[in-house]
Amino acid sequence: MRISGSHLNNYSNMKKLLVTSMFLISAVFNITAQTEKDIKAEIKHVTVFPDRAQIDHETSVSLAPGKTILKLSGLSPYIDVQSIQVKGFGEFTILSVNHQNNYLQNLEDNPEMKSIRNQIEALQTKVEDEKAALGTLKEKEKFLAANQAVLVKATTFSIEQFKSVIELYTSNMDQIATTTLKKNRLIKDYEKQIAALQQQVADKLGKGQLPSGEILVTVTSEKQLTGKFSFSYVVANAGWYPSYDIRVDDIKKPVTILYKANVYQRSGVEWKDVKLSFSNATPWVAGNVPVLNPWFIDYYTYPRPMIAGVKRSNAPVMLEKAAMELKSEDALEEAAPVAVEKQVGETTITFDIAIPYSIPSDGKIQTVEIQRLTAPADYKYVTLPKLSPLAFLTANITDWAKLSLQSGEATLYFENSFVGKSNLNVNQTTDTLTLSLGTDNSILVKREKRKDFTSKKVIGANKTETYSFLLTVRNNKSNPVKITLSDQIPVSSNSGITVDPVELSGGKHNAETGEIKWDLEIKPQETKQIILTYSVKYPKDKTIILE
Repeated sequence: MRISGSHLNNYSNMKKLLVTSMFLISAVFNITAQTEKDIKAEIKHVTVFPDRAQIDHETSVSLAPGKTILKLSGLSPYIDVQSIQVKGFGEFTILSVNHQNNYLQNLEDNPEMKSIRNQIEALQTKVEDEKAALGTLKEKEKFLAANQAVLVKATTFSIEQFKSVIELYTSNMDQIATTTLKKNRLIKDYEKQIAALQQQVADKLGKGQLPSGEILVTVTSEKQLTGKFSFSYVVANAGWYPSYDIRVDDIKKPVTILYKANVYQRSGVEWKDVKLSFSNATPWVAGNVPVLNPWFIDYYTYPRPMIAGVKRSNAPVMLEKAAMELKSEDALEEAAPVAVEKQVGETTITFDIAIPYSIPSDGKIQTVEIQRLTAPADYKYVTLPKLSPLAFLTANITDWAKLSLQSGEATLYFENSFVGKSNLNVNQTTDTLTLSLGTDNSILVKREKRKDFTSKKVIGANKTETYSFLLTVRNNKSNPVKITLSDQIPVSSNSGITVDPVELSGGKHNAETGEIKWDLEIKPQETKQIILTYSVKYPKDKTIILE
């Protein structure tokens, strides 16, 4: 077929038009296409919650006309997507915000990592089993203690039967105490193994191996400009818990409470020179009213006992070292605490730390002092000479709710000496918070039987046993003290047994429990004595064990 010259010219013109159109379409596409831009934003502030943390970034970005996708990378892979907030400041519009993890490799497919995680889960299950067994032992101990009081008051036992019951009670209590001690040691050993394995996971999941969290922000602008952006999101694998140093230098002075935050994080990203805030809020807990579901019960199945080796504790060496370090610092002036601003809301409390901190992503605990308080306290000694010849010092703090404390472990110091550890429990409704500060060797306590006033008599069909004790308390301190002395007399649970409080020296007697209390004020170098005498009358053909 032949093509004429006119057809060739038309074909050439159509070809030129097609090429020109393709060029124009391509140019328009390039103008409207989105450009992607990597940005950097430093962490400026971290708010740490009890088991997670909110991270805040800030940055400035130069924007070209049109649409731009801003990619902030190098973030933690443990971001809660629902918590992401992005704010922009400038003449531009934010069109969308997206999140993704950039997986260079799937770490969960690593056989070694799977093995370590399985070991951690197995050990955590063992810890839960041992704690459940401890709860059962505690209930058994309460049951034995409650029934022992009933057995002591029983009158139908012969002496041989009573001895058998006491031996059974003692052997069971010894078994409970021994088993509890072993299980507590076993739990500590499991927890040490878990911590070591978790450290292996943290070491293997280094920054170069972890997937990188990324936030993608699509913006549009009509002109060239510089915009400011703030990024906020919540990450897991971070948190804090409170602890306290409670110091009493002199019972004439207020109690000093050092409120400390113990912070940790394994988010995969170091918090370098950031402003820290500690909050007791739990924003992830649903605010909806809970619903009561049916409560099904079944027979309890006791867990199988587990046997493990016992490790020797180095606690005495550590306590001695702590005491020596404390004494060596006495000559130096105590360092000033970090500046902290406390913000009290309707339901939450936040502590803002003024000095920047660096918290590496290694899971190790860093302690930050967030509050140093002094509170007036009513100091009182308590002693129970029937059980212990020691006097225990207590501090009673009123209006303690104003101190904004939380429950946590407390380390106790009295007169610049370490006296032990305790748990500060603020989950109570009383106006007074009582702290136990250990024993004081300057208060001497003694309980002696007055043999000349102790007797056993038979009159008619009844036998009467009389017991008398001399309770002595001496104050070797240079200042007066208040002390509550407690003792007891038996309580009759049988109409044939009569208990008579012969002499109580002004003590307050609780007839239901048999407890007697004396509130004493003793001057320096003064000794006070209390006489306690009681008698028990019962049928002479019956037997009662009173000693």
